[in-house]
Amino acid sequence: MYCETCGKPLTENEHSVCRARQEINPPRFCGRCRRRMVVQITPTGWAARCGVHGERQSPATT
Repeated sequence: MYCETCGKPLTENEHSVCRARQEINPPRFCGRCRRRMVVQITPTGWAARCGVHGERQSPATT
């Protein structure tokens, strides 16, 4: 529903730049509720936590 990079609705823009950034950066906004997430970056990956929807981890750390 929402872009995890800029937080705007996915239907609002093309988001091609956001998708390119998501390949190397962790998400900053929850894709379900648009809340800003707490992000922790480690040497092996990242973890992002939404206060409502819980935690997501980078593929490298799962």
